[in-house]
Amino acid sequence: MKVSRSAWAGVLALVLSTPLQAAGTGEWRSLFNGKDLTGWQPYVSFQPETNAYNLVSKHTPRGINNDPKKVFTVVDGLLRVSGEEWGGLTSNEEFGAFHLKFEVKWGEQKWPPRLDAPRDSGLLYFAVGPEGAQSQHWLRSHEFQVQEGDSGDYHSLDGVIIDVHATDTNIGDWKFYAYDPKAPLRKDIAARVLKLGLHEKPSGEWDTMEVIADGETLIHKVNGHEVFRGFNSRHKVDGKYVPLQRGKLQIQSEGAETFYRNIYIKSLDKPAAEY
Repeated sequence: MKVSRSAWAGVLALVLSTPLQAAGTGEWRSLFNGKDLTGWQPYVSFQPETNAYNLVSKHTPRGINNDPKKVFTVVDGLLRVSGEEWGGLTSNEEFGAFHLKFEVKWGEQKWPPRLDAPRDSGLLYFAVGPEGAQSQHWLRSHEFQVQEGDSGDYHSLDGVIIDVHATDTNIGDWKFYAYDPKAPLRKDIAARVLKLGLHEKPSGEWDTMEVIADGETLIHKVNGHEVFRGFNSRHKVDGKYVPLQRGKLQIQSEGAETFYRNIYIKSLDKPAAEY
């Protein structure tokens, strides 16, 4: 029997939108059902005047489940993040040692104050504490940067700390690091770390991103290429440094329309360092 192209497309769409259920350790399951935001909770802050994250804004964040401008919606089976107001879509569930895969592509819309800046979003992991801990916008967490030309970069949000093989780099007076597996191990890093290489597809095409993390090791991949590896995840609690090896996920809204799909996760069946 000959099956039409449209029929095959319908079958494929059904498969992609059907959640995978985990039967045990090491099996993939879906975190996004393609229909609604089940399993996630929106937190919306505000639309800032500048990109200066260290400034305390005069605005009051809208808060949890208060999203009148529909920053986080589902459109045609895709998770749409409008970017107009900043904030994050937070998973209800926490995750420890995990392997996360997701696909992302850019939309057309951009919003002030980032009209002339690269399109920006991000995937935060091991996210803990109160919403808005970082600049009133995001949770304390590690960030897998999703940004035009910079996807796979590492950012520390609200002071989380790692060790990483890296060299010094800067943009003007902004000093941070560049990942280099052959460089000396730098300790106590709470800053941006540039990824290694450029493996993104042209804007508007789908990129596949991965995070493999167990706290001892943090790995970022872009379209199958490892671009970052950090170590020894920790943060300060009551004046003492403690391991940070479990937390929620959060998808950022940060001034650009972004689409996500095929968000899958599985628990690790071996240490992240062995990937």
